[in-house]
Amino acid sequence: MAPRRTLPPILRGVGLIARGRAEGLNCFRDSTQAFLYSLLPGLGIMVAAVVEGLAEGAGARAFGEIPGTLCILLAPSVISYELARLWGREAFWNRYIVAFNWCQWLLPVIAFVMIVGVALAQLAGVSGQAGVRVLFVCLAGYALWLNWFLARHGLALSPWRAVALVLTVNLGTIALLLGPTLLAARFE
Repeated sequence: MAPRRTLPPILRGVGLIARGRAEGLNCFRDSTQAFLYSLLPGLGIMVAAVVEGLAEGAGARAFGEIPGTLCILLAPSVISYELARLWGREAFWNRYIVAFNWCQWLLPVIAFVMIVGVALAQLAGVSGQAGVRVLFVCLAGYALWLNWFLARHGLALSPWRAVALVLTVNLGTIALLLGPTLLAARFE
């Protein structure tokens, strides 16, 4: 009999967390190296976008997008660490942020599946606009739930502190990303 193949721990953990099973957090390592590895897919996409921009002759624009991409990748780590430190949950933070970073890749996969569903619904006669709105609301709701679930179980927070962390991380990241642009537009 052939040996049974198992999923790599990261994929197993992401799959468990996607279904609301907190034991998925145990599939992630608690180390600096694991944290750095969890950033690699996002950094790889950023490098690929810069290379593509350079190949298309839009190097300045491609390099100009690096700060925003780094902000999106790193702001959740910095903001959540400070809240974890404030609430005495530093010991849990590294595993939480590793799981958080890997689980963010669920969202494009789920979006793809939902887009296929909307396309099939459009073939059946459902309005495209309505389908896209429903898709956006469902995906945003799932993303917020996923972030709350990770904060709640990964940092061992109360439900309300987990809500506060999710709101602070998301609003803080948006402010860091859009703040300079809005300030620059205001002073032009």
